[in-house]
Amino acid sequence: MNDLAPLRTPEGRALLDAVRGTAPADELAVATRLRREHPADLVSAALGQARLRQRAAVKFGARDAERMFFTPNGVEQSTRASVAGYRAERMKTLGVTSVADLCCGIGGDAIALARAGIRVLAVDRDPAAAEAARANAEALGLSELIEVRQADVTEVDTGGYDAVFVDPARRGGRGRIFDPEAYSPPLSWAVGAALAAPRAALKIAPGVPHEAIPAEAEAEWISDGGDVKEAVLWFGTAAPGTVRATLLPGPRTLLGAGLPDPDVRPVGRYLYEPDGAVIRAHLVADVARELDGGLVDETIAYVTADELRATPYATAYEITDQLPFGVKKLKALLRERGVGVLTVKKRGSAVEPEELRKKVLPRPQGSEAVTVFLTRVAGAPTMLIGKPATS
Repeated sequence: MNDLAPLRTPEGRALLDAVRGTAPADELAVATRLRREHPADLVSAALGQARLRQRAAVKFGARDAERMFFTPNGVEQSTRASVAGYRAERMKTLGVTSVADLCCGIGGDAIALARAGIRVLAVDRDPAAAEAARANAEALGLSELIEVRQADVTEVDTGGYDAVFVDPARRGGRGRIFDPEAYSPPLSWAVGAALAAPRAALKIAPGVPHEAIPAEAEAEWISDGGDVKEAVLWFGTAAPGTVRATLLPGPRTLLGAGLPDPDVRPVGRYLYEPDGAVIRAHLVADVARELDGGLVDETIAYVTADELRATPYATAYEITDQLPFGVKKLKALLRERGVGVLTVKKRGSAVEPEELRKKVLPRPQGSEAVTVFLTRVAGAPTMLIGKPATS
């Protein structure tokens, strides 16, 4: 699986074409047939690569994924193409023409940078990752802009490049790593490398504590289709200390104004659910000001207001009922309203949405669709019932 060289031979490429799109249920029959004419190890490698390409299509799109080469870790940890493309365009806007991409993995970010016209040195200490990055640059016709080097990133001289991009490994043998100093390399090393470069971007986990962000950095949280994907620390921009939330597609960017927490107020006609990037960036106050709203509880990131206002940074719901939490009360209300489709959301509640849904709506009671928010209002467990708002 990790030795890609046989798959890049004419025989290997022919096998990859032959197994493209193979369904899991058909793998045994396909493998049995192909092993009559090809080495068993090569057939297994081709089928394994086909599975990885199918998984990678979500991040890279089917057209690119079908031509690229992946490792299991590479598929799991690589950046979604839309996010990498946004970052690359921002680099270009900052005047960057060359980047040292440290911890490049299978080359997803290097590909986006090269497609933005930026020359890239892509470095990774993992031989399999470096081989995949080199194969991908070639497969996508970007070899002239991407130089791949297998090396320890801490020993690479980046002095000849306009910018440094660092994506430290945030997974270990036991899963995700939450301590930035346990990243590989540690966040402190990455910050040092960033400060030594004219421009830099560090990709970190979106749950990074705000107090761990260096004063010299601009912090940006990025979501794609409503899912928070990453945080990026930018160095060498014109606005150190700035906090922003960027929503893709778009992009739409909300810049923090350093506002105090919004006031808590009674639940109004509308409830707004801020995008995850807005919440992670601690910019709920900025959205509340835009909506002329307040919080339903001082610890909950739901904004309420009396008027419906369009905003890309939050989803609006029209609230029809506010009830103290209670399974029997909710079940009776859903039966009375003839509800057939129930969406359960929670924030500040220990109740599992799927378990509650099974209890209160074991079978459809009609054709109506409602959304139930399990939350706290002024400290009390509360159910807010409503539906997506329409203008």
